[in-house]
Amino acid sequence: MQIGEYQTLEIVKRVEFGVYLAEHPSDETRVLLPKKQIPEHAAVGDSVEVFIYRDSKDRLIATTNRPKLKLGGVAVLRVVELNRIGAFLDWGLEKDLFLPYKQMTQKVAVGDEVLVTMYLDRSRRLCASMEGIYELLSTDSPYQEGDTVEGRVYEFGHDFGTFVAVDDQYSAMIPRHEDCSHLRIGDVIQAEVTKVKPDGKLDLTIRKRAYMQLDEDAEKIMELLEEYAGVLPFSEKASPEVIRRETGLSKAAFKRAVGSLYRQRRIELTDHKIRKIEA
Repeated sequence: MQIGEYQTLEIVKRVEFGVYLAEHPSDETRVLLPKKQIPEHAAVGDSVEVFIYRDSKDRLIATTNRPKLKLGGVAVLRVVELNRIGAFLDWGLEKDLFLPYKQMTQKVAVGDEVLVTMYLDRSRRLCASMEGIYELLSTDSPYQEGDTVEGRVYEFGHDFGTFVAVDDQYSAMIPRHEDCSHLRIGDVIQAEVTKVKPDGKLDLTIRKRAYMQLDEDAEKIMELLEEYAGVLPFSEKASPEVIRRETGLSKAAFKRAVGSLYRQRRIELTDHKIRKIEA
């Protein structure tokens, strides 16, 4: 009996509360398919495709319902309950799927929709995990450079970037130089494909194209100048790390915006500082 998988088993015995299934009639290992799950006109000797899991009393049980997730797969599930040891997710079966706190990459709340995989714990019970998604996502997306896609944030890899599951199934990443501090795990975003790597993984950007983004970045700098009383204590010559920390922009985007403001005579550059020119 493969827990967490679909299997085709044979009806070997009928009882008042259901039927027992096995791989072969002579097998001692059998699993109950409850009465309300039995296909119409099914009889002993017939084959039935079922999903195997454990019920609320931790007993092995079969169902003809199709859950939203199977062992080793990936799916978006909604949080329906929290307790002191974890969360419970709606996966389409009567018994909700348990997500332990230690398997969360971020705390979740009731109503959240999170991308998870499923594994067997030490007690051979099916559980959900928000970890290990990266290795399970597909790399054969139909998208090309320039396409607009929708994806779900599932992990922050600070040395690399922000990991996104496009269409909840394809592997993608927003590079670390883009400001993603406003995002949280589970957020659904729209992005543009900037590169399809040789291995099929996608690079994304949530920034508009440079000519569209320029005005927005310039206004962001002007707002920052107001916070600094009209003088930024650094210029476009500062390190990329300082610029990113203070403005949320890459050094290239910062330089483009500063250049635009300078040409508009809204700022002046002196002593490695940026000063607002009062109108």
